[in-house]
Amino acid sequence: MSILTEPKVYLMGQQVTDPAVIQEFLDDHEVGKWTTDSEVGGEKLVEVAGRVCYMSFAKPRPGGNQAYIHHILEVGHGSVLEHAVFSLLVTGVSRSLTHELVRHRAGFGYSQLSQRFVDESDCAFVEPKVIADDPELHAIWMEAVTAAQESYKKLSDGLAARMADIEDRTLRRKRAREAARSVLPNATETKIFVTGNARALRHFIEMRGDVAADAEIRRLAIAVLRVLQKASPNLFGDYEMVDQPDGVPAVRTPFKKV
Repeated sequence: MSILTEPKVYLMGQQVTDPAVIQEFLDDHEVGKWTTDSEVGGEKLVEVAGRVCYMSFAKPRPGGNQAYIHHILEVGHGSVLEHAVFSLLVTGVSRSLTHELVRHRAGFGYSQLSQRFVDESDCAFVEPKVIADDPELHAIWMEAVTAAQESYKKLSDGLAARMADIEDRTLRRKRAREAARSVLPNATETKIFVTGNARALRHFIEMRGDVAADAEIRRLAIAVLRVLQKASPNLFGDYEMVDQPDGVPAVRTPFKKV
């Protein structure tokens, strides 16, 4: 049995731009040539979208793309951030966490591991650090998740045998697993593919990276922020991480709710 305490976030995809089409638009509107100093597709698109609003391609702001996006954050012109999209694969999180995560609907898309199609006989569990740090509490927790996993296996096997009259093996397994999963705890590890625009991701980071947020989802918000700051420093570089007594940082930014 695998016991996990930290999430992992993979950046699976982000946007690219088509310079030729951008130039075609500029030529059609007699703007001339426009360039930006960012190589990040989402950052370029945010700047293009913002400049379309005012047709300001001929008036570049000193400081390049970073200064342009910084100004957008300053004035709260958040709608243009919605044009930058990032796709993340999140693992090592509990189903308790994803119940909270999917409440972030606007600007997000989700695809999560199915317990009906995937056998959870060897599933991992996510242990809260506050429990893991106490040997006595850890032993109680381990006893509980071990019993749940054993019960799942017995139920899954028993239900499959009871449903032997269902000829379709896939359907039979699905029917057995969908009932057996009812004994699995919130701590069961899951995997979820998340696509979100920069504005929605910033909202998630601010809400779930707050000191008052649940510790596990705060860990995820920090992990997401670290990945996005590396991928797109101009869109997410204004956030800083502040150490907290529980060992999980919180985030803060001068540009809230953009």
